[in-house]
Amino acid sequence: MPVIESEEHKALRTAVSALGHKYGRAYFTRTVEEGRPATELWAEAAKLGYLGVNLPEEHGGGGGGISELSIVLEELGAAGCPLLLMVVSPAICGTVIARFGTEDQKRTWLPALADGTRTMAFGITEPDAGSNSHRITTTARRDPATGDWLLTGRKVFVSGVDIADATLIVGRTEDARTGRLKPCLFIVPRDTPGFERRKIDMELNAAEKQFELVLDDVRLPADALVGDEDAGLLQLFAGLNPERIMTAAFAIGMGRFALARAVEYARDRTVWKAPIGSHQAIAHPLAQAHIDLELARLMMQKAAHLYDAGDDIGAGEAANMAKYAAAEACVKAVDQAVHTLGGNGLTREFGLASLITAARVSRIAPVSREMILNYVSHQTLGLPKSY
Repeated sequence: MPVIESEEHKALRTAVSALGHKYGRAYFTRTVEEGRPATELWAEAAKLGYLGVNLPEEHGGGGGGISELSIVLEELGAAGCPLLLMVVSPAICGTVIARFGTEDQKRTWLPALADGTRTMAFGITEPDAGSNSHRITTTARRDPATGDWLLTGRKVFVSGVDIADATLIVGRTEDARTGRLKPCLFIVPRDTPGFERRKIDMELNAAEKQFELVLDDVRLPADALVGDEDAGLLQLFAGLNPERIMTAAFAIGMGRFALARAVEYARDRTVWKAPIGSHQAIAHPLAQAHIDLELARLMMQKAAHLYDAGDDIGAGEAANMAKYAAAEACVKAVDQAVHTLGGNGLTREFGLASLITAARVSRIAPVSREMILNYVSHQTLGLPKSY
């Protein structure tokens, strides 16, 4: 694995950073206040080929991987305008369809996901099945008369369902050989009868809203199933590992934005004839935040490299570690940035206060830090399983 980024990756960072700073935090804040998605930024990012950089060239993408897509999201975040749906639409859904979808599904969805004209949400979490995906109760059964699928269940904390053209739903089907339920993935168009949504009232400033979904005998054609009915967890984690990597990119970008604001303020703000950044009580915590973010980025790059190389097992471990490290680094960077600015850190002018809640989310979703520690202690260290 290369430790130093290639010239192509450096050029991608520079180009995306320029786009991000063209819009900036003020634009992003305005879209949130207006209760709408960042449509203009999404469209321009798509036009420049950034949204589909990870998708196959033969289906309209850039032919890259999660390594490139994570750079895009990180740099947009560092400019103060991250696009949350990038975690879901091209990273999770696009990757799963590219790897396991039928040729018809690839032709239908991948070019549109790549050029941004269509988006797809992702529904896995349930009221009684958060971290434990084995407790998912959304079930899919065949209609013997037609061959259609019938989906029934509930999902919560699904981002952007109202603006997405479809949602990739994780359900469970019965294995004919064992009788046990196994996970399967279904594409559910937004306006399918029986597919209902309710907005969750969140104390979180984000353009993308959170929804609870109810599926009441939602009828889907046979070709709504993505991939092999018997592949189960393999297909599911093909989407979850990129999700963790992209969440790390989201958190690192957010942390970098907050840190940059704090450094600029500490360099210019003068008290007792000296910039406050000249005092170690201010400078050292900011330096530590920078180190933590850089270390988290290295693990994120490792995870993305392993995933793009086809090492799903190695990528799973690294993606969990990257997500953990990035979330911790982001929370600390945002907290220290707000503290550096004092009262100004809570004003709308500097755009940091809203990041306090957003940074905290990175510790919770899509998997909590405690579950990551469970994973590492059990899978990596070989300690007895506690759950």
